[in-house]
Amino acid sequence: MKSKGKSRFIFIFCTVIIFALAFIGFRGAKIGGWEVKPFEDAITKGLDLQGGVSVLLGITDKDVSQDDLEKTKNLIELRVNKIGVAETVVTTEGSDRIRVDIPGEFNSQKIVDTLSKTGNLTFKSPNGDVILTGKDIKEASAVIDNQSNKPVVSLKLNEEGTKKFAEATKKYMGQSISIYMDDEMLTNPVVQSQITNGEAVITGSKDIEEAKNLSSLINSGALPVTIKALSTETVGAQLGASALPNAMKAGAIGVCLIFVFMILYYRGPGVIASIALTLYVVLVLLIYVEIGATLTLPGIAGFLLTIGMAVDANVLIFERIREELKKGVSVKAAIKRGFENAMSSIVDSNITTIIAALVLYFFGSGAVKGFAITLLIGIVVSLFTALVVTKFLMNSAVNAGFLTKPSQFRVKRG
Repeated sequence: MKSKGKSRFIFIFCTVIIFALAFIGFRGAKIGGWEVKPFEDAITKGLDLQGGVSVLLGITDKDVSQDDLEKTKNLIELRVNKIGVAETVVTTEGSDRIRVDIPGEFNSQKIVDTLSKTGNLTFKSPNGDVILTGKDIKEASAVIDNQSNKPVVSLKLNEEGTKKFAEATKKYMGQSISIYMDDEMLTNPVVQSQITNGEAVITGSKDIEEAKNLSSLINSGALPVTIKALSTETVGAQLGASALPNAMKAGAIGVCLIFVFMILYYRGPGVIASIALTLYVVLVLLIYVEIGATLTLPGIAGFLLTIGMAVDANVLIFERIREELKKGVSVKAAIKRGFENAMSSIVDSNITTIIAALVLYFFGSGAVKGFAITLLIGIVVSLFTALVVTKFLMNSAVNAGFLTKPSQFRVKRG
């Protein structure tokens, strides 16, 4: 009796926690001084869900190396973030194209002009004279300053740059030397002492990530290749705004229908599967938030597909359990054998889908990658919920006395 009471407590406690997490995740909550945003606000939305600009850039140079392609992509990403645009997605397509998706931005001409700039790095004196250019920088790296314990950018100059900088820091002592990328000022440090060893430190970075971005920008300098805009597509805010609610409504209806089917067809186990699937949905959406995944319409499609696959795993398990019950074994033994017999089929089918998702991710681009990553996350989480969570809840339900009869599995014995 003591063991049964403990199992009942565990089952009810886990069920309450799962539904509480689901409620907080979808409705949001304020706990003390903390605010938990609902998934709809916390998940980054792609271009097709909130509107914006998509620019496809082509490299006009021939025989472009992979290294130059990546450098160009990184520099473009830094540029577009510098103009104050958040949630930007920059991806390479093929060997000579780069796509830039900018949600929430609708001035396509401004974006194209910014991306097509030459990327000329300059160090300027207080009166605007050019002291150094990107050609004078040997290396820039982001480090933590030992004295202030704050992130800084460490600069190493080449021989010619060392001479120029020594003269400039002596001349402009106590004044600012500004660093520009094209016409945009990146930082404006004050000269505190004459620098003769060809090394300098740029302070003012908020965190190590900002220091890394600045050092990457300095290292990249001008674009290593020539680019031009091949196409510009603007997705209206109204279209994007209506897409997400419709997709969420379709998803909610689909999930509810799945729950109804599982409960009506499998009865007791169907209720437990619905609880596990609720946790599955919460975990997947939480992972999207934590990794900063950008959710697109193809991504939502991949997410809904994995819900179906998670249900399929439960169906395989429950059918194996029903087969064992028809042989006359006890409910507890049938559950154990059912999970063991279904394990290989579930793992095999999901492994092949994981391989397909990896191929799509590494060889696809844009929306295809979004679909692949959501599919991959969903498969891994569905394996966990089907093989671990559902099994744990069913064993707890059996030990608690909630599942004791074959009829609760829709099995009749003569």
